[in-house]
Amino acid sequence: MADDLRHLTSARREAAIATARSGHAITDVRRWTGIAAIAVAALLLTEFIVRESMGARPPLDQSHELIDFMSRTHIQTLVIIMVDTVLMASLIVFLAGFRQLITQARPDLEWIVDLAFGAGLVFVGVTLVGDALEGGAALDTVGGHPDASVIRALTEGHMIMFGSTGCVLLALVSAASGYVTLASDALPRWTGWVAYGTAILNVAAVPTIFGGTSDTSFVSAGGVGVAIFATFPWLVWVIVVGVVTIRGRRMNVLVQAAARGPGAVT
Repeated sequence: MADDLRHLTSARREAAIATARSGHAITDVRRWTGIAAIAVAALLLTEFIVRESMGARPPLDQSHELIDFMSRTHIQTLVIIMVDTVLMASLIVFLAGFRQLITQARPDLEWIVDLAFGAGLVFVGVTLVGDALEGGAALDTVGGHPDASVIRALTEGHMIMFGSTGCVLLALVSAASGYVTLASDALPRWTGWVAYGTAILNVAAVPTIFGGTSDTSFVSAGGVGVAIFATFPWLVWVIVVGVVTIRGRRMNVLVQAAARGPGAVT
């Protein structure tokens, strides 16, 4: 009888330890997911401020004006690319954290959240290639011998990547994220509906590939319309999910502290 009680006590102790470790792991994932999303918000604001300081790019067929613009703004362009690289690294952390939150709640949804994670990583890769093209256009002005045809070709390439190509990938990320959020209840359900709305906006922005290259046109490839109605809403969703996970982590800490007794909250 005594041996049975000892075995039972030991089993309960091990179960309690496993539960505590699981709770700590979930809290840790929430923390880093939220931190990554907050970093995305700060870096996005930095990019916006620097981009606004550059002004509008002249039409690509105005060679002299294009060269003057790129020569005048190449430092800001390279700064934006550096910031965007760190932003993409933060997105990778966010995507990994989001995937873990879903799989911990519903392991059977792993293959669907893997679609979001994989498409998100491809989006990061495409964005970095686009950044490289834009950086190449800026670097072409260094040394005093810029070539308008080189600047134009590189600019047109990165507009497609930031435009329709990115929209297709973000639509897949958003749709898969919305589905697993609603199916798992790992996050508030309204965040899933926001993800679905973001997917619809990105699909609607795909035809901008036929809208030309004007930097001031709302429907141009990689233009203002894509930024406002496709890329920006998805980044807002990332930030919202980050804030929700940070708040969820705090609630989890309070619940665990209450279970341990008075004075346990730190």
